[in-house]
Amino acid sequence: MNRPNPVPVFCALDTTDLAAAAALARTVAALGFGLKLGKEFFAAHGPEGVRRVVPDGTPLFLDLKFHDIPNTVAGAVRAAAAALRPRYLTVHALGGAGMLAAAAASAAEFGASRPRILAVTVLTSLDEADLDALGIAGPLPAVVERLSRLAAGAGADGVICAAPEITALRARMGPKFELVVPGIRPPTSAADDQKRVMTPVEALALGADWLVIGRPITAAPDPAAAAAAIAAAIAGAAAGAAGTAAARPERAR
Repeated sequence: MNRPNPVPVFCALDTTDLAAAAALARTVAALGFGLKLGKEFFAAHGPEGVRRVVPDGTPLFLDLKFHDIPNTVAGAVRAAAAALRPRYLTVHALGGAGMLAAAAASAAEFGASRPRILAVTVLTSLDEADLDALGIAGPLPAVVERLSRLAAGAGADGVICAAPEITALRARMGPKFELVVPGIRPPTSAADDQKRVMTPVEALALGADWLVIGRPITAAPDPAAAAAAIAAAIAGAAAGAAGTAAARPERAR
């Protein structure tokens, strides 16, 4: 698993309110969360706004979902990486192998500090009826797997996938292929507009590397308490799993 952060969660700060985003960013970063900033925030504030919001040393997931001709996406990845040095950048897998390869090549120019390229497979707001309306042959898990293999073959580091797809993708794509999972909802949270959801503990247990959690934190009456509860649940599950593993008798040699 690729979990280099104290809490393997990116908090999605999907707002245009710079002051609110900065305050919440400080709160969740102090708890060990990474930060995800997407199109809504970026369109309002650009790279300078991102710099003002993200505390030094906090993992940044810049979720701009590039989807264009290969040369344009290559330039966009290069510009974003040079300006902000994000941990992750997203592109749409439906852009095709050439576009994905161009994105990966641009990222590689930054060496050890390069952004890792994640391909968006099927948005978590879509289901099979939506795919059918778009003329994409399902079933949905098969579409996700096809796009994941396309992305891996073109040099992407991983994919954005929905929680129900974790098990199959981990088995088929191997341990090094990164799975970043949105649509995560703690047990007491509403699903909102997400159609394929799971709790944080369940998703990590199945093999997710990182989770993306937005409204259960940002729309909570007390966002700091909501984030702390998520972090505690994850830590408790990890400690329980470690204790169970330690208690198992050694296999006879």
